[in-house]
Amino acid sequence: MSLKRFQGKTAIVTGGSSGIGKATAFKFAQDGASVAIMARNDRAGRSVVDEINAAGGNASFHQADVGVAGDVTSAMHDIVALYGRVDIAFNNAGTSGGVDAFDAVTETEFDIVLKTNLFGVFHCMRHQIQHFLENDIPGAIVNCSSVSGIVGIPYQSAYCASKHAVVGLTKSVALEYAGAGIRVNAVCPGGIATPMLKRYIRQLPKDKAQLLGFPPVGRGGDPHEVAGLVTWLCSEEATYVVGQAYVIDGGYTAG
Repeated sequence: MSLKRFQGKTAIVTGGSSGIGKATAFKFAQDGASVAIMARNDRAGRSVVDEINAAGGNASFHQADVGVAGDVTSAMHDIVALYGRVDIAFNNAGTSGGVDAFDAVTETEFDIVLKTNLFGVFHCMRHQIQHFLENDIPGAIVNCSSVSGIVGIPYQSAYCASKHAVVGLTKSVALEYAGAGIRVNAVCPGGIATPMLKRYIRQLPKDKAQLLGFPPVGRGGDPHEVAGLVTWLCSEEATYVVGQAYVIDGGYTAG
């Protein structure tokens, strides 16, 4: 692995055990960062770490459910103890929830989705911002929203609510800390070929399959395409980009 623009920096990737998180963890490592992967799945997370290290990178795994404040606190403590500092964070962990009509969505299901997708970002950003401020680090944070955080999607009420909230949270926090040199942005992926999307598709009844029509480019996205945008947003090339929510969806929301 060649070491490039993130040499000497530490990057946290939540939900880094698969999909967009995994691709982004690899991209950070390829660009020279030490990568701390946070995820619930111990086996999958450690497997990704082994792959990165075998390829010449530097990565570690920290088991955590981002929806649980204590898990995030413990993982952040371990990461700082291991690497000394954190410079970059990609708050990517999320869950899709079910595909029920709104009147059939239970309070429990709604709570689970918001706990991971919204409160997970809240818990992580709170620690990351505090770390940056206490150590005078001009850190960069990217939160993973979705096209469902930009437009409404039928049968995704909990998911849409959580991802719209992530965009709002991103913009608010970005404005609060831009003067301290801390940059916060979001990415809003469309139909990216990930295990989570495949699980979601399997839940869809045939009469709802039309919801997943191809975007104008005529294909689904690849996790590495999102990884490229995330790492750019965290780089010195994007130092004037603050509080933005970048859609990467092949034109799906352009119409």
